Amino acid sequence: YKGTVKASANFKASADAEVLHKAMKGLGTDEAAILQLLTARSNAQRQEIKASYKTLFGKDLVHDLKGELGGKFETLVVALMTPPLTYDVTSLHHAIKGAGTDEKVLVEILASRTPQQVKDIIAAYKTEYDHDLEKDICGDTSGHFQRLLVILLQVTLILSSFLALFKAGEQKYGTDEQSFITILGNRSAEHLRKVFDAYTKLSGYEMEESIKRETSGSLRALLLAVVKCARSVPSYFAETLYYAMKGAGTDDDTLIRVMVTRCEVDMLDIRAAFRRMFACSLHSMIKGDTNGDYRKTLLLLCGGDDA
Repeated sequence: YKGTVKASANFKASADAEVLHKAMKGLGTDEAAILQLLTARSNAQRQEIKASYKTLFGKDLVHDLKGELGGKFETLVVALMTPPLTYDVTSLHHAIKGAGTDEKVLVEILASRTPQQVKDIIAAYKTEYDHDLEKDICGDTSGHFQRLLVILLQVTLILSSFLALFKAGEQKYGTDEQSFITILGNRSAEHLRKVFDAYTKLSGYEMEESIKRETSGSLRALLLAVVKCARSVPSYFAETLYYAMKGAGTDDDTLIRVMVTRCEVDMLDIRAAFRRMFACSLHSMIKGDTNGDYRKTLLLLCGGDDA
């Protein structure tokens, strides 16, 4: 188990619901009680607490939390209360449906989820919005970027030779993006890693270098995400977190999304990768970049300092 957030052993949903109700009752809110409890329960347990809260108090727990909390802390807590599949589906929907497309969200989710998770996302999206995810993405994107997203949605296993990549990339003037896309759309990470090694031997370039030289914009971002996830999903997320906090201003949407979606999956591996790749620990970077209850909650999800 590589997550930092685990199911609580002595779990009683009704007792937890009582604690949360008490934390929100009357004047003032006990934010500390809320964040400590929610980060010490798995998502599945939080869903049971939500059901128990409804039974005991006749109210929706998420609605009550929203009424008591505010800002980024509220966004983070609501994310923690959302089932993982629903969270992915809602994130994709918001990324497509608003004014303009949030390509970063499409790239991150579709490049990093397993084939089975992608299938579940497509089905849940259909149930939730009575829309076809592929059609919605196609209506909102274009060109090679769109084509690769569609391949990732179809989760196809197209086994092509690395030679095609070499011919498509370094060997000829003007890149045949279609070949890149077809081969990288193959979701077998193990196969892709062999392809990358062979490509490097043959061309003298790392796959990432070639992509950076030969492509640009959202296509480049998506191709790089696919390659990075094939090499190591935790390293991909370590880098995503680093750049969400680096420099002036914080990309809080990305920070929240990654911390919430990975805390029960591979946060320990992400922390290790972060420490290996950058000059500080994930814990210390979050600490220096955030504040208040928002910071406290993120640090609990991070689960420790590797300094």
